Amino acid sequence: MSTTLYQQIQQFYDASSGLWEEIWGEHMHHGYYGPDGTEKKDRRQAQIDLIEELLHWAEVETAENILDVGCGIGGSSLYLAEKFDAKATGITLSPVQANRATERAQKLNLSDRSQFLVADAQEMPFADNSFDLVWSLESGEHMPNKIKFLQECYRVLKPGGKLIMVTWCHRPIDNAPLTDDERKHLHDIYQVYCLPYVISLPEYAAIANQISLKNIRTADWSQAVAPFWDFVIDSAFTPKAIWGLLTAGWTTIVGALSLGLMSRGYQRGLIRFGLLCGDK
Repeated sequence: MSTTLYQQIQQFYDASSGLWEEIWGEHMHHGYYGPDGTEKKDRRQAQIDLIEELLHWAEVETAENILDVGCGIGGSSLYLAEKFDAKATGITLSPVQANRATERAQKLNLSDRSQFLVADAQEMPFADNSFDLVWSLESGEHMPNKIKFLQECYRVLKPGGKLIMVTWCHRPIDNAPLTDDERKHLHDIYQVYCLPYVISLPEYAAIANQISLKNIRTADWSQAVAPFWDFVIDSAFTPKAIWGLLTAGWTTIVGALSLGLMSRGYQRGLIRFGLLCGDK
């Protein structure tokens, strides 16, 4: 990962994670609003529901040693550790996130079964065959080398273990290449959220095949999660959030002002919420 991109991602999450937790809680990912996106529910419950729906979709009923790639402040890591009575390890580029996740683990009495490290997902500091569940929820979009990222996930996965990857994608391009306007829309999203680029779900499936992942399955849940961004937009302009934005710094303010980019991306079918799972 280039030093510049690494620093941009780190600084973005160092600055914004505290405000996100204060307004939204510990889960830094989309919510699930039913298959067609019409279910009305509490915004935090929708995020928990996404985790549960992903586990059900991937047919995960147990886990002993979990790796959360792009762990944020430990939302998924600690939820999964408690649910499965498992050990959980989370990695992030943000020291602020790693420290906060560690604090949260202590409060939940999960310190003995969890650890949070600052590490690059493309060069993980773990031995081969270390984890029986590798979980990556909305971090793949930050990876400058998608092949290397998935190769690393596969390397640290135990034989018989499962990879679940959920990431932002653009629409499939088999039948029509991206237009100039779509490319500009994506570029604007990249600039705001420190992304090198995104690819389509079929391209991820091709990489998964290339690295010899077995029993590969994919799904597009864009419709189920698209309402999330409208709820985020509404929450960003409450007095509490506005004050938090002013104290969080310019990059966080720009991120809040640009939330409509993601909402419009879903509306026009450009942005897709892609799921991939497979076994080693």
